[in-house]
Amino acid sequence: MATALFHLAIPVDDLEAARGFYGGTLGCPEGRSDPHWIDFDFYGHQLVVHLAPGAGVAHRNEVDGDHVPVPHFGLVLDWPEWEALAEKLKAAGTKFVIEPHVRFPGRPGEQATLFFYDPAGNALEFKAFRRPEELFARW
Repeated sequence: MATALFHLAIPVDDLEAARGFYGGTLGCPEGRSDPHWIDFDFYGHQLVVHLAPGAGVAHRNEVDGDHVPVPHFGLVLDWPEWEALAEKLKAAGTKFVIEPHVRFPGRPGEQATLFFYDPAGNALEFKAFRRPEELFARW
């Protein structure tokens, strides 16, 4: 099976704030850009931020005691990479919506997770699985 990469386009209300956040805070290399959008290399995937004033998060759902923002997007990293990102975000003073922690401990699908918003109010989740083969495990 071929490797699949995602392409995700998200709304932002300030391109320079998005550039500082995705390019600076998260360290995503910038690709093509235009006065209305910017491409970023989001861990090998294409993330395009489009200027669209009024972006924001509308809902939250409970997952294992956390009130998870919906919609959200993010990545599944390996455990050491997730730990390094969590430390980098803490050092940068990131305000977490859901602090870095382990969800479903000892159960199938045990995972480390954290949530935060970008400057436009888009929710991001980064997670890592204790056992990556359990990404789609059922209880």
